[in-house]
Amino acid sequence: MSGSIERAHDRVTRRVIGMKGVSGTAIGMRGGKPCVKVYLEKDDPRLRARLPRRAGGFPVDVEVTGKVRRL
Repeated sequence: MSGSIERAHDRVTRRVIGMKGVSGTAIGMRGGKPCVKVYLEKDDPRLRARLPRRAGGFPVDVEVTGKVRRL
């Protein structure tokens, strides 16, 4: 792996957080290994195509969560 999961998360967040339809990012797990999560408001194939598949040697996992509202 070419970096820390925190750096990978930071890079992905800076790249995607302003995109319409992206509701957030996080560090998560996939298959027992760390990944960067990107949360979408709805499933949109065109938006998915614009998202990175890997960052810093870590996979990027996309989940549809709906809109996220601050409490």
